[in-house]
Amino acid sequence: MSEVAEAREDIYYTYKDYLQTDEDYRAEIIDGQIYAMTPPSRYHQGIGRNLLVKIAFFLEDKPYKVYAAPFGVRLFPKNDLSDDTYFEPDITVICDVSKLDKRGCNGPPDMIIEILSPSNPQNDMLIKFRKYLQAGVREYWIVDPDAKTIHVCVLKDNQYRVSVYEETQAAPVSVLPGCVIALKDVFAD
Repeated sequence: MSEVAEAREDIYYTYKDYLQTDEDYRAEIIDGQIYAMTPPSRYHQGIGRNLLVKIAFFLEDKPYKVYAAPFGVRLFPKNDLSDDTYFEPDITVICDVSKLDKRGCNGPPDMIIEILSPSNPQNDMLIKFRKYLQAGVREYWIVDPDAKTIHVCVLKDNQYRVSVYEETQAAPVSVLPGCVIALKDVFAD
């Protein structure tokens, strides 16, 4: 399974299978189905960079970590590597650094940011939303580059409480008290 062309719907993929791919192959696994990732647009990358810089600057003197894709997240890791869900979020924040290994994060990170792509917005809005909720990701941001909005989903009582912030507003990061991000800076091209 070293190339995109080899991914098949009739095969059930695990994280162990993913480890057998070429290092440059980028894909995510959702319930045993593998989805090749397409390169993001320049604007998508710019938004990710802007968010990463803001969060990294805030974390400069703190013991937490922030990573940009490609950075692997195993939401439900198994010792035998048979877990069937593996993501590479646009941005990942980890407060419990004991979850980190040389390849990524094992277990739910504290915060995930996904920037919608025109090719698969339903993955981020529906499928990943449910998976992140099920895993207990404490905060999930869904960034819509076209609408210039961010859906901030904060976990409370096993449900996400969703607030929508527009380009003219600032969004607080609940898992990083004191971190507030002005969205005009995020969507600046």
